Amino acid sequence: MPVAETADIEDKGSAVDHVVDALRRLMRERNLGLGDALPSEAELASMFGASRNTVREAIRILKAYGIVESRQKVGAVITDRRQQALMDLFSFAIDISAESFLDIQGFRRLIEVNLSDLLFETIDNAAIGKLHAINDRMRDAPELAEAAELDFTFHATLVGFARNQTLSQVYGILQPLLQRLMEAGKRSREAVDSAYDEHRTIIEALEQRDRIAYAYHMNRHLQAGLQFIAPKAV
Repeated sequence: MPVAETADIEDKGSAVDHVVDALRRLMRERNLGLGDALPSEAELASMFGASRNTVREAIRILKAYGIVESRQKVGAVITDRRQQALMDLFSFAIDISAESFLDIQGFRRLIEVNLSDLLFETIDNAAIGKLHAINDRMRDAPELAEAAELDFTFHATLVGFARNQTLSQVYGILQPLLQRLMEAGKRSREAVDSAYDEHRTIIEALEQRDRIAYAYHMNRHLQAGLQFIAPKAV
């Protein structure tokens, strides 16, 4: 390939990368969230001093990563297809095995058991009240699937109180998998009642700022669900 042609390709790539970075900054600066529309291609081209073809290519890259999607009469809209992609990846697994349960809970243990220092810095009465409210809703949920969803909400909210954006994003991405695991462990009302009681001990440890009690009860809770996994999955 001639040197000049190679340089043109590199320049084009650099221009597209520049627009991708500029689009990410624009989303942050304008605090754009899921469902918000980006400016039109013409507006973005003018804003970034780029050609419409370059802008179009940059948006195509964001689409490939599941960050935006095109909607008729609206244009490029911010979305998040990562959760759906993860759900598709695990959709073949009807049951959660004991091995996968222990593996996933081991990951959660590394995160949630070790959150106490961050949580003790940020937790307040309002946060404690919110955790109790979610836990009560889980106990009273008429359907086991709804109870499993609220179980995830409890833990995601707890992680959110640590105010670590990366952790919160990871839990958001893993929601389909974690919720599937929780559904596997919520096949009886006994399992829901057990999780409710365990959540209460975790909340109490947070209220008392008792690091040892928090670690003990969280670790015990993350291990306990194994007894409710269907025998055929074990």
